[in-house]
Amino acid sequence: MAKYSVNDCPIIDLGKITGERRGSITVVENDGTLPFDTKRVYYLYDVPGGSSRGAHAHRELSQLIVAASGSFQVTLDDGRVKRTFFLNRPYQGLLVRPGIWRDLDDFSSGAVCMVLASDVYVKEDYIRDYQEFLDYRKQL
Repeated sequence: MAKYSVNDCPIIDLGKITGERRGSITVVENDGTLPFDTKRVYYLYDVPGGSSRGAHAHRELSQLIVAASGSFQVTLDDGRVKRTFFLNRPYQGLLVRPGIWRDLDDFSSGAVCMVLASDVYVKEDYIRDYQEFLDYRKQL
């Protein structure tokens, strides 16, 4: 497994098609838009003010995190460097590579966080303890 850093986690422009008076559409397709095929999609919404989500890393899973509505912050941590991203555009997503800790917070009212994942839910892929995460990073 590659040892990724927070600098390997870019904002990806998904593009948008805007029609006069008809609104906009953004399309995400396997085999082109993302560096992985999407096998799972989930949404976070109705997050109470002041709450945080995330607080974990994945051993193998890659994700694209999108502010489908509203805004929120994502702080990525590779055990040495932290970077915070403010997501507020539904046509952009933050690519999160395996082995990167993530915290999501500062959700605006009505925010919807859409996550596209490279695999289905696998409990063993999660690292939920920060010290365990730091130890894992040293092994890479």
